[in-house]
Amino acid sequence: MRNLLERLEEYSLSDYYPFHMPGHKRNMPREIGVLERAASMDLTEIEGFDNLHRPEGILREARERAASVFGAQETFFLVNGSTAGVLTALSAAARQGSRVLVARNCHYSVYHAMYLRRMEPVYLYPGVVKGWGIADAILPQQVEEALMHYPDTAAVILTSPTYDGVLSDVEAVAEAAHQRGIPLIVDAAHGAHLGFARGWPESPVRLGADLVIQSLHKTLPALTQTALLHVSGERVDRERLRRFEEIYQTSSPSYLLMGSIDACVQLMQTKGRQIMEDFSLRLDEFHAGLSGLERIVLSGREILRQGRMKDFDRGKLLIAERSGRLRGGFLYQELLERYHLQMEMAGDSYVTAILTPWDREEGLMRLNEALWDLDRRIAKGKLPKTAWTVRKGDSQPYPALERSIPLYEALEEPETLCPLREAAGRSAGGYVNLYPPGIPLAVPGEILTEEMIKRLVEYVRQGLNVQGLVRTREGRLLIPVLAPQGGFLRKQE
Repeated sequence: MRNLLERLEEYSLSDYYPFHMPGHKRNMPREIGVLERAASMDLTEIEGFDNLHRPEGILREARERAASVFGAQETFFLVNGSTAGVLTALSAAARQGSRVLVARNCHYSVYHAMYLRRMEPVYLYPGVVKGWGIADAILPQQVEEALMHYPDTAAVILTSPTYDGVLSDVEAVAEAAHQRGIPLIVDAAHGAHLGFARGWPESPVRLGADLVIQSLHKTLPALTQTALLHVSGERVDRERLRRFEEIYQTSSPSYLLMGSIDACVQLMQTKGRQIMEDFSLRLDEFHAGLSGLERIVLSGREILRQGRMKDFDRGKLLIAERSGRLRGGFLYQELLERYHLQMEMAGDSYVTAILTPWDREEGLMRLNEALWDLDRRIAKGKLPKTAWTVRKGDSQPYPALERSIPLYEALEEPETLCPLREAAGRSAGGYVNLYPPGIPLAVPGEILTEEMIKRLVEYVRQGLNVQGLVRTREGRLLIPVLAPQGGFLRKQE
């Protein structure tokens, strides 16, 4: 059975001449000829290639194939990334102005959806995984208790697996929500590879979630920006889903991206189990090769005993120094500049690497050698004093902040720039977060505390990518806060 990508390749070799979009006409100019091969398959909605928003032919077949492979009743192709799926899911599951239960460690696309639909969030705060300082799972009892206090809740949304690889008990959370007739949305953007083989956590699609969003490009062989929105059950109206999917996605979808989605789905359909079983063996070998490290520690099965999570995704490799005092920012830069290894992100005391079945042996060997060399350098005291910090124990990854006004009002209010160290007691005027992963530490309308300010100052001092702050030419740190009545937009106080 030919997939969409194969059809695109076949068409690119035919003699059909394009008197239609896109403007390059499958004839990319020499100045940007590096895109020539991609451009030859970059088509629009022409005869025989269906329509993303009203599929009746090849795209409908591709979507049905994806639903079957991933275990959903219906699957939507997303060419605007998982962000489009999150916006669609939350908008369709809960009407404007509704109350929703939200894991506080959700991606900021969830917050964008709540802003657009003027929703009222009730936050579920994760605990902390001991020794790592990362967010733990959202517990079923948290959901049950919140639903008892807020019986008018319209939907529940959480992230599983998280950016760090932590999985919640989706099956139990779904049961708690479904007992009250409430849909569960799971942002599983980092979990498209789950559920294909023994030894790997099950996919949330098969654990009772009503809507699941998965990015193919994050952990499977698909082009960046490709994702899926899976639907199961009847708790969310399908017509509302289709309506919002059409609103949040482009009316000119890339067929190259959709072809990438279909080819990836077909690969996992035919070889997914073998691919993931082989990957497990490679991970075992990789960890065995690093089992004698003295000072560097890696996330493994023991992390399950350090938190209350249901499971952990082995495809996420967390790397830290045993005492927890080595700055994550230093470790990130050291791996990048000395060993030319680009990590996914840096936390305050660890870095995250994403491993997939398509990692080359050469890359894994280089990481192995780098970690052994770094381990020896640490043991011999070869790192600079600036690489270290005082270990203060595991603090809450996302401290609860009081709210002065709702998110959807805060983003409409004028803001002013305030020196960061003087912002305690002021209300945040914009999002503040580390990127990646793009999870808000402070949300517009929340009151900044001394603890939060100290945390942000420390993150900046470590060289982490803190978004939402402004650095002046003189090096001062400013933060947008809601302006007093009569304040001027973006004016420094």
